[in-house]
Amino acid sequence: MRKLKLDELNRLSTAAFKAADKIPLIIVLDNIRSAANIGSVFRTCDAFLVEAIHLVGICAKPPNRDIQKSALGATETVDWQYFEHIKDSIADLRKNGFEILTVEQSDQSTMLHDFQPKTDKKYALIFGNEVEGVSDFAIQYCDTCIEIPQFGMKHSLNIAVSAGIVIWDFARKIKLA
Repeated sequence: MRKLKLDELNRLSTAAFKAADKIPLIIVLDNIRSAANIGSVFRTCDAFLVEAIHLVGICAKPPNRDIQKSALGATETVDWQYFEHIKDSIADLRKNGFEILTVEQSDQSTMLHDFQPKTDKKYALIFGNEVEGVSDFAIQYCDTCIEIPQFGMKHSLNIAVSAGIVIWDFARKIKLA
């Protein structure tokens, strides 16, 4: 066994990435404080061919040095839009036919492993602030709340880790099914 070299990874060019069929998924980052977390989500979205990212509220926006450190160029491949308020992002998603999911612990959550995305639907996943989580407003206007099962004491994951888990799960269920 040997580790693959960069030229063996079949990496897409920026143009090929832009032309590739994407997972019908938009990631919404609502008031994420850390630019490093935002950059990590950009990189994850690039890895799994996610359609776009919505940056909302206090989120840093590209070009930003701290986003770039963790994104490693993914801000050039993954489409993104900025919205001042979550209600505007949600309105845009509804207008464009997306089913809206929040990733949060709630009294009516569906566990991630139990959620099966349909291949004929478009989805948006809202991830909330590192301290406050997903806003009550977003939860009120979502279609479903998805929860990542956790078994330890904290029951709390970093936003970039949560996004990685959920985006991978969607990619696996949609692309590899």
